[in-house]
Amino acid sequence: MSTEIDRVLMRRLAARERGALGELFDRHGSAVLGLLIRMLRRREEAEELMQEVFLQAWNNAESYRPEISAPRSWLLMIAHSRAIDQIRSRVARRRREEEVGKVAQLNGHPIALPEGLDRLERSERKRLVARALEQLGEDQRTAIELAFFAGLTHREVAEKLDAPLGTVKSRILLGMKKLRAHLAESAA
Repeated sequence: MSTEIDRVLMRRLAARERGALGELFDRHGSAVLGLLIRMLRRREEAEELMQEVFLQAWNNAESYRPEISAPRSWLLMIAHSRAIDQIRSRVARRRREEEVGKVAQLNGHPIALPEGLDRLERSERKRLVARALEQLGEDQRTAIELAFFAGLTHREVAEKLDAPLGTVKSRILLGMKKLRAHLAESAA
């Protein structure tokens, strides 16, 4: 019964009915937040990420497939994926900070680093990735953008592009190899 209510909500969400998002949030927000808090161990960060999860659900509602999962499971999968990305980002940031800390020592004296260095680094990285993406063929670029920037699974990308799953996986794999090569050239 409740699964049917959720599926109706998902159809309404795909039809862009704003009230549907609020109802979905009311029904599953606590479960999503609970998962995020358990994974991230930081309530404030979990609350921010929960907003992103529901925004992603709003933006990708048409990609939901009831034959694959219940709406609650779909939301929890999005939350899990976003939390893993957040954790990886946190670990990478910590490593960069440690490296900067090591480099920022000169004869045992700390060197003051300019403010905004992290923001500048992210901006430069985005520019390099955008330039590398431009070097890819449209099929590979589109598949990668849907998978990594829109947060779709390979199966969802295949459905959206009306292409075989194996083809989509190959496009993403080959595209990622080309991206790595372009980014390695840029870094050299």
